[in-house]
Amino acid sequence: MRQLRLAKDAMDRDWADPGLDLEAVSAHAGYSRYHFIRAFSEAYGETPGQYLTHRRIERAEEMLRTANLSVTEICHLVGFSSVGTFSARFKARTGLTPREYRARHVGRGAALIPGCYAMLWAGGFRPGAGPPPQRNSGEAR
Repeated sequence: MRQLRLAKDAMDRDWADPGLDLEAVSAHAGYSRYHFIRAFSEAYGETPGQYLTHRRIERAEEMLRTANLSVTEICHLVGFSSVGTFSARFKARTGLTPREYRARHVGRGAALIPGCYAMLWAGGFRPGAGPPPQRNSGEAR
């Protein structure tokens, strides 16, 4: 059970990493991928893929309610590589498309966080945690 918790913790921590797949998570637990799927499903009531998708959709819901980012930007920030897959999974989980979800929930609270701040936050830069990422000398300013 300890190894399963470590793998689940890795999914909770690295949910936005598109490279976080079954191979990586099962290796975290020290299980073969097929044994890991069975053990995880027995312990948590859903497959590792379902669990990770649920975590990503939860984060997407939060971003859709609070950040001024496009659906495509949110899709990639939460670890999906396909907007179509993201939208289909989002609708299956919430009953709404991402755009419908945003229309229903925006305006009920504080103003949206500007997209540039949300992108910095999601990208790993945290205010007060050191200097911001440096530009390459060849980048346009």
